[in-house]
Amino acid sequence: MASLLPPHLLSGHPHPPLRLRLRLPSPRLTTRPLRRLLPRAAGATLGTSSATDAAMQEFRRWVSSHGADAGAAPGAVAEGLGLVAARDLPRGEVVAEVPKKLWMDADAVAASDLGRAISGGGGAGGELRPWVAVALLLIRESARGADSPWAPYLAILPRETDSTIFWSEEELLEIQGTQLLSTTMGVKEYVQSEFESVEAEIISANKELFPGTVTFDDFLWAFGILRSRVFAELRGDKLALIPFADLVNHSDDITSKESSWEIKGKGLFGRDVVFSLRTPVDVKSGEQYDLEKSNAELALDYGFTEPNSSRDAYTLTLEISESDPFYDDKLDIAELNGMGETAYFDIVLGESLPSQMLPYLRLLCLGGTDAFLLEALFRNAVWDHLELPVSRDNEEAMCRVIRNACKSALGAYQTTVEEDEELLKSGNLQPRLQIAIEIRVGEKKVLQQIDGIFKQREEELDDIEYYQERRLKDIGLVGDNGEIIFWES
Repeated sequence: MASLLPPHLLSGHPHPPLRLRLRLPSPRLTTRPLRRLLPRAAGATLGTSSATDAAMQEFRRWVSSHGADAGAAPGAVAEGLGLVAARDLPRGEVVAEVPKKLWMDADAVAASDLGRAISGGGGAGGELRPWVAVALLLIRESARGADSPWAPYLAILPRETDSTIFWSEEELLEIQGTQLLSTTMGVKEYVQSEFESVEAEIISANKELFPGTVTFDDFLWAFGILRSRVFAELRGDKLALIPFADLVNHSDDITSKESSWEIKGKGLFGRDVVFSLRTPVDVKSGEQYDLEKSNAELALDYGFTEPNSSRDAYTLTLEISESDPFYDDKLDIAELNGMGETAYFDIVLGESLPSQMLPYLRLLCLGGTDAFLLEALFRNAVWDHLELPVSRDNEEAMCRVIRNACKSALGAYQTTVEEDEELLKSGNLQPRLQIAIEIRVGEKKVLQQIDGIFKQREEELDDIEYYQERRLKDIGLVGDNGEIIFWES
């Protein structure tokens, strides 16, 4: 995913975290009963499959005429459009090489009328964020129609997908209570603020470039295109939309973490810059070429989910409260161990808790007679102590905090896991309703898993070995079976 958002939105955390609680979604729409989604208005969604055969033929000619070498060709696939192998391709084979002159990036903005208007003839997009500048280029070139040098490419882009940023209020009701709703609303608020800024400073001030009305929906469309089609690691000033290469789709079967693309020089002395795309696995002729993308991005960025439990997750947000009397000491300890005032932990269904989560939780709950561990004397060793239970009070407080938060989060959903699973079994669901149900089922199952872990821990509190007992064993005052050792003179 490209860096189209500030850090707290990139990580999926759009609002200030709640102290010592699971991050609960703050946006609320209404509390009316949920119903099946209303039919969409005719023509409301023009997915990738709306590209006509003529448009696809023109796009192929355009790509070929500009020297984009390919071992695959754009074609219709289940997701809409994708890259289909023209021949058997072994792992590491070049699928496409797209010359820089076809990219839509900061350099393309700077070379355009838009770039000159923004920066007064110098620089790429002035003070604009790179994604905002490229989004404006998308809008500007789309409005030019056939006169745009990117016209064949723009003609095959979808006008809308099933990404949650395009859902209606009625549709968003179906994910009420989920973290996805919170993230979606945070993303849209962020895009809205950016739009209001460029609308006043750039769009209205350059009517010759934007003669028609540019709406927030137009700007959101451009944002959605970039968020869903820009390759990971092409971030910040390097953000670029790569026509043809961006037709690769997601595949759950591809698990390779190796980079499948590079930017390199080609031609005489390597002066011609190209984006080179390679296969991460063997691909047979006629098969679609896919790239792995994380499940955290799927519903928000692409508008689909996968029925794979390993992709169900819930983000736990913990924060050292500024009102904590030991705030400075706890923050110092956290920072010494590579963490900070706020920590995010992604809990995945069927997997164990992140290794740093329990020590951080124990730190947050540390107080009373256990506060001696916060003294400077223990500063370099305290994290090692926190990796094991400190005291019964501390461990019990930790369990209570998490279990109460799980109960609160589960209470925010309008349906139970069982009710949602029955809906999924019924079949014939609209795509967005399918996404909504699978998202909320996954989140609730992870919350139940977290609650179960800490419930079991509560039941074992009397059997756990705590710091004082470990310390007495270390100095030889307690035996291996917990008996007190008396030394006679």
